[in-house]
Amino acid sequence: MRRARRTRMVVAGAGASVLLMIGAAAPGQGPGADEGRRAPGAASVGLLVGRVLDEGREAVRPGGEQCAVEVFRPGMCRGWRQERVVATVGGQGAVVPPPALGGASRRVARGTHAGGPLEISVAEPGQGVLTDVSVTDGHGRHLAGTLAEGGRRWVNMESLRAGESYTVRVGAQDPAGTAVGVTLEFRTAPPAEGGRLTAEFGPREGTYGAGEIVTAELSHPVPAADGLARSRVEQALQVTSHPHVEGAWHWVDETTLHYRPRSYWPAHTTVSVRSGLDGVEIGGGRYGGPSDGVEFTVADRIEAVTDSAAHTMTVRRNGRIIRTIPVTTGKAGFRTRAGVKVVLGKEPKVRMRGDSVGIKRGTSEFYDLPVQYATRVTWSGEYVHAAPWSVEAQGQENVSHGCTGMSTEDAAWFFETVREGDIVEVVNSGGPRMEPFGNGIGDWNLDWQAWRAGSALATTYGAPAPGDPPTPSRLSPTT
Repeated sequence: MRRARRTRMVVAGAGASVLLMIGAAAPGQGPGADEGRRAPGAASVGLLVGRVLDEGREAVRPGGEQCAVEVFRPGMCRGWRQERVVATVGGQGAVVPPPALGGASRRVARGTHAGGPLEISVAEPGQGVLTDVSVTDGHGRHLAGTLAEGGRRWVNMESLRAGESYTVRVGAQDPAGTAVGVTLEFRTAPPAEGGRLTAEFGPREGTYGAGEIVTAELSHPVPAADGLARSRVEQALQVTSHPHVEGAWHWVDETTLHYRPRSYWPAHTTVSVRSGLDGVEIGGGRYGGPSDGVEFTVADRIEAVTDSAAHTMTVRRNGRIIRTIPVTTGKAGFRTRAGVKVVLGKEPKVRMRGDSVGIKRGTSEFYDLPVQYATRVTWSGEYVHAAPWSVEAQGQENVSHGCTGMSTEDAAWFFETVREGDIVEVVNSGGPRMEPFGNGIGDWNLDWQAWRAGSALATTYGAPAPGDPPTPSRLSPTT
């Protein structure tokens, strides 16, 4: 006969504090005297449903000490409530009132407080195994969990949500192999009003180049020291793409995250960004709120690589060279930034002045020029643009103050060919390296290892750590 010890376990979650204890009884026997009214010889399952009601949100013992899992029992932890349910063949469960209520059925209508466990386990040693557990919320989302101890215990591996309804369907077998089941429903208490964490995503909907990145601006800061809160936020911000590519979030600061693939987006990818923060407990009494998602597409993969030493720009579409352009880049003292940049925008005409980049008026280096076909690649003023005044130097030497200059004809072609998100890389310039953040899209200048180091998730993005149990929503163990 299979033996199972009684287990109790807290699993942090942003929804209910619910403890389900399941004991599969042999035909004609029951897990408690208060369950003796079922038909003689009928197989059944007894469930003990425990939770902390919203009125007991502190979950403290009478002396003020924080409750530990072993003291979540009536009279030992403030706010803790229990009710017993019988599961039967066919899944027709029923509430079993405690004897003290004189046989009157009791239902607790008050919402369950967030932050507690959801665990389902066999109540008595040798009284059976779980065969199927499914937990879904009111929007049809499955709650991930894992089955352990040879089918004797199920525990949620994903946070519940505040202000959400849940349906729990449990199947079990008694030692004789008789299947029993029950369906339970509960609703978690809503989060406190105000201060809910939301995310504003970028870019706006549209079509972009293969170097575009996803941004998330949070409504409230999440400090680096709070790794658990950051991991919950990161897990809730969902990026999917067709075709699928490996990618990860990177925390730029306390309110900003960037997401990028390991390498550039494939041409013609569709990217969808959604927030699953609504109702999720972030920590410190703060919960996530609703956020609008965004979807964008990726066009042909345009890559423009400028070799400052060779004084040429090579432009490729989907890997094929479509134009080679003579250029001039930054001269000594004004070397063009090296590394990968991304097109930020295009301006048909712009007036460029030296004092905008720190060159004083009246000095020999000061300039004030009308410029056509200006493609911006940094916020500090670096462009790819028409430079008819330096045509003789283009392809021969570097004479600019940091921009990439070319003929008006080539600049017009480049202006019409590229779009926001296209890749503009500079090599062999002798200039400083493009910053990853703060002056445009320099994210691609971090290698994948460095990028992943900026994630709050300790494992490979989207996959469990080695040795972690699987987390399916439905479980059908072999008994």
